[in-house]
Amino acid sequence: MNPIDQHVGKRIRQKRWLKGMSQQDLALRCNVKFQQVQKYETGANRVSASRLWEIAQALEVEVPYFFEGLEVDGRAETEADISTSPMLAKEAVDLVRTYYGIPEKSRMQLLSLAKTLAA
Repeated sequence: MNPIDQHVGKRIRQKRWLKGMSQQDLALRCNVKFQQVQKYETGANRVSASRLWEIAQALEVEVPYFFEGLEVDGRAETEADISTSPMLAKEAVDLVRTYYGIPEKSRMQLLSLAKTLAA
C-alpha cells in the first residue's frame, strides 16, 4: 500500500468520524458501496481525483484537507507516523464530537475547567 493513499484514507476517516457520519452515509453521498469507502479509508484502493472531489463535497472540506500533514521533514509520513497521531485516535474524535454537542455557554466553562486541570 502506498503511504500517500493511506494518509488520504485516514484523513477521510477522521473527517467522517468528526462529522458523525457512517461509512454507509458517505458511500450513499458518493454513489459507491460502503465497502469501497472501507477500502479508501485503509488505503487499499486509491481514490481517484473525481471521487476525492465528491468525498470532499460530502464531508464539507476542500480537497487539500486530505493532504494536510503529509510531509514531515521533506518526506512522506509512514503508516506508523499517521497511526500514532493523537488527533486521529477514535477517542479524540469522540471527545471533540461530544464537546461540540454541548451548548456554547457550558462548552466555554468546560474548556476553562480543562485548561485549569491541564495546568
